[in-house]
Amino acid sequence: MQASKEWQWIRCEKRNRLLIDLGEELQLCTPFRIRHLTDDSASSPTFSLNEAEFYQNVFDYLRGFSVWSEPQCCQIALNATAAKFHLQPMQAKSWFFKPYNGCEPVSEAVVCLRSKQSQGEFLIIEHDGQASLCLNLSQQFILDEGIELEQFQAIKVLNDRLSPLVLSNLVHRSA
Repeated sequence: MQASKEWQWIRCEKRNRLLIDLGEELQLCTPFRIRHLTDDSASSPTFSLNEAEFYQNVFDYLRGFSVWSEPQCCQIALNATAAKFHLQPMQAKSWFFKPYNGCEPVSEAVVCLRSKQSQGEFLIIEHDGQASLCLNLSQQFILDEGIELEQFQAIKVLNDRLSPLVLSNLVHRSA
């Protein structure tokens, strides 16, 4: 789905979430609570050129995997865009995840993270020398006993927790 200059961000007080209005009575509710949003997300509701470019890059990247449908890629890319441009900075919560001890370097933006109880796919939204902001792509991801990360929620982790994704497993499970 091509990004449109008509798309707008909406802070929905009723749902306590950030929404994106895609026009034609279509809205996407993100998992991001209003209290976690930057102050400027309320002051500039229009979908910016930078946001449209980021959205399109993520959408095209995900379509290249031939794993997710076009609507799924759209949903992932919109949530990634909301996280990148509208979430307040967060501290890394790496203690939930096992360190990666392998020798194969992470070369894709879709990676694997492992907790004590779950293993799942995540999309790297922002990456620096120390840590990465990642979007949960898994339906259910248990961080720890009693703590679950919703699909499309963002979490920041140290880069030594990022494992390469084994695509054959992802393709097999998605088929």
